[in-house]
Order: sequence, then C-alpha cells, then structure tokens
Amino acid sequence: MKFTACLLIAASACLTVELSGQQNSPPPQPMNWTSEQDHQNMMDQLGIKALRPGPSGKESDANHANYDESIANPFPNLPDVLALKNGTKVTTADMWWKERRPEIIEDFQREVLGRVPKNVPKVTWTVTTTETTMVGSIPAISKQLVGHVDNSAYALIAVDIQMTVVTPAKATGPVPVMMMMTYPRGALPPPKPPAPGADPPATEQLIADGWGYASITPVSIQADNGAGLTRGIIGLTNKGQPRKPDDWGALRAWAWGASCGLDYLETDKAVDAKHVGIEGVSRYGKAALVTMAFDPRFAVVLVGSSGEGGAKLHRRNWGEAVENLTGSGEYHWMAGNFLKYGASDATFGSKNAGDLPVDAHELIALCSPRLTFISYGIPEKGDAKWLDQEGSFMATVAAEPVFRLLGAKDLGITQDYHSAKMPPVNVGLLDGQLAWRQHDGGHTDGPNWKYFIAWADKFINHAAPAPAQPLSSN
Repeated sequence: MKFTACLLIAASACLTVELSGQQNSPPPQPMNWTSEQDHQNMMDQLGIKALRPGPSGKESDANHANYDESIANPFPNLPDVLALKNGTKVTTADMWWKERRPEIIEDFQREVLGRVPKNVPKVTWTVTTTETTMVGSIPAISKQLVGHVDNSAYALIAVDIQMTVVTPAKATGPVPVMMMMTYPRGALPPPKPPAPGADPPATEQLIADGWGYASITPVSIQADNGAGLTRGIIGLTNKGQPRKPDDWGALRAWAWGASCGLDYLETDKAVDAKHVGIEGVSRYGKAALVTMAFDPRFAVVLVGSSGEGGAKLHRRNWGEAVENLTGSGEYHWMAGNFLKYGASDATFGSKNAGDLPVDAHELIALCSPRLTFISYGIPEKGDAKWLDQEGSFMATVAAEPVFRLLGAKDLGITQDYHSAKMPPVNVGLLDGQLAWRQHDGGHTDGPNWKYFIAWADKFINHAAPAPAQPLSSN
C-alpha cells in the first residue's frame, strides 16, 4: 500500500511545492566535509573569527559549568511572552494568534532553529509489512513504513523515513497514538529486563490503555552531526551544498519528519488523528518540543529531560550553555545564525544568551493551549544537573500566562518564575493542560509514563478498555 500525504500548515509540516528547475549539466556532488569544516564554513559566512568555549560537564575541569544558584541568573528578565515587539500588551486570544505568536515563530526561525525551506519535496509513505504481534499480553497490529522523500530533482541524495505504527488489534474504533522519537535498531544496547515491581515499558502501558504508538527514527530524516548537513533532508533541499545562516538545523528537520509521519497517521483508519502526541528524551526531547510548538495538529507532548535547546532557559548560567550549542559538536541542531550568540569577537557586538530575542518559555508557550507535559529525572540517578531542572521549571512557569490567556489551566503556580519553588521529586503538577513532574529515576521519562497517560486520558476523555473476561467453565 502507498500513501502520499503532505499537508501545508503554517511554519510546520512538509510542504507540497515540487522541486523544479532541471539542469542540463550534471548536478553538483554533495559536499563531503567533516563537522569541523562545515562549522568553520558557517563561521566564515557569518564573519565570526572565534567562539567562546562552552563549559565542561566535568566539575574537576577548570572551565566546569556553574552550579552556584547565586550567580545562575545573569539575565533575569525574560522576553515578555505577552508583549508585542512594539510594546503593546497582548490581552486577547486573537492578538496572540494573529500578532504575538507569529512574532515568536519568526524569531525562532531566523535566530534559533532555522527555516523549513519552501522547496521541501513531498513524501510518499509505503507500508512494507503488516503483522499481528503481542505487546505485553495484548495482541496488536504492527505496520512497518517507509516515507520516501521525492528526490527526482537531486537523485544523489535519498531520504527514507523509518516509522513503525502499532495499534491494539481488538480496538473497536480509532485510537489515540503517541509518536515516539527513537534511536535506530542496534544503535543502543538491548534494554535490561525490568526489575521486579518496575513499570512495564511505555509501549506496553500505551497498548494496555487503549492507545497506539508510532516509533519514528529521526536519524533516517537527518543525521545527528554536522558532517551530515549536506545530506539527509537538509542536504537534499540544498542539493548537497552547505547551509545558509537561517537554514534549518537538525531539530527542525526532525520535527518536519515527525509532521510528515502525522500526515500518514491522518490516513490510517486505525488512528484517531485528532489525538496524536509526540514524545522524546534528551536531544529528542528538544525535537519533540519543537515539533509540538510548530505543528498545531499534534494534540499532546511529553518532553523528556530536554535541557539546553529544549525546556531549559538559555539565559540561565547553569550546566550546559548556549556556547555548547554553538560549538562544533552540537551546532547542527540549530540554525547557523545561532552561532552569533557564542561569538567572542566584536563582529556581532559580543552577543550572548541575554541578546537572544526569544527563550525556552516562549517555545513552551507556542504549544498552548494543547497538552504539554515537561518531564525530568534527578541528578543522583543519572539525569545530570547539567540539564538544569530548575531552569526548565522556571521556563514552564513563565509560559503559564499564555495557557491562561487561551483558556487552558496552567501549573497552578501563582508566583512569578523568579520566586516559584520547584515541587519536590515525585510530586507532579498535573491538574492543567500544562504539566510538570520530576521523577526519581535517571535520564529517561520512563517513570513518568503512567502519570502522563492518566493525565492525557483525563483531558482527551479517553477510557482504557475493560480487561478481558476469563471464559466461563459452564
């Protein structure tokens, strides 16, 4: 079976503009640079001579990251999420949708995440296999899919998005689905068997509750390194040549791929396409948040341990910093223009995190009024303080006014983000469409899944199926 689906939606999903302009001469070969060479090329385009080094995550190093709360907020005033650039206060939902939200999106596109180009080709989804399987003790239907991106305009680069869709076999109608950003098979060691009494895997919890899930592989969309920027979907749209400063980075490309996955799900009769969510952990937590922010079709997001570039405030001097994201190891996640905020020379007036026109609270606010769950673990169990759980909580609190303006219930925090106290570990703020919970596990959202599912069920009016009754012996 084949499905061709690509919807045109504001600043989010894949666009249906066909590539054009066939050349008579052979197309240029893709650039074959290292990450360092590509990074230097972007610095050269911007006229940056040098970048400030990012802090080290090792506290024994001389340039270790700051973990002193007394100096953690050098730029304490965040951009006002409900004030237009001309200073006018945003007082109505209509002003948010028509004026303020577009301003924030433009700043993120130009300075932070990059723009999805207008020549992104269409994606054709093919179901390669369908089988009945068991997820835990429940029968399910599993479909393996490939989303082939039309590369007729530049055949030297092929992009085939890998996705699996699993739904309960005995569902009586369309089911809500969580799309989970995952590593490719074999990229990680096999999971250890759960300890006695531990929660079952998220996939089992979802199927048992009457949800489906889709596993999408971001690196099948765009490689997770700078050397891959002349390949993948970014390289395909640039015909193998380097990015320009406001071109999209990997976070935005992964989000685009997730939106294309949703295009397919909207054609699948087993899926309740009005209740599709997106989830990811760490760098994929960043990408899940970006996906939710830019594609209003997603109904719910679980953002796991996302840190800098995700739910953490850029303006916080704690753990990972803007300068880490502008270095050659992580810059590929962002737009090239983001490098300006790590420059150490005077080309851009020595810009820093305080000069960014937007911050993480506005990325969270772009998700409103939809269901937004920010999840973290604790440093003692491996969810490093490098991620800045406190700064992410501050950003979540600072997004509250937009949720309230749009008629959604927020965390219930009445203090501003400066003075709000992060709740104790394992105490969730789960009464509103904006939610927070820090669990006592490591770099995972695993311990929060059972709370997330119950929270989402409440807001989408979903009830778990009744357990199967044993056969009568009469």
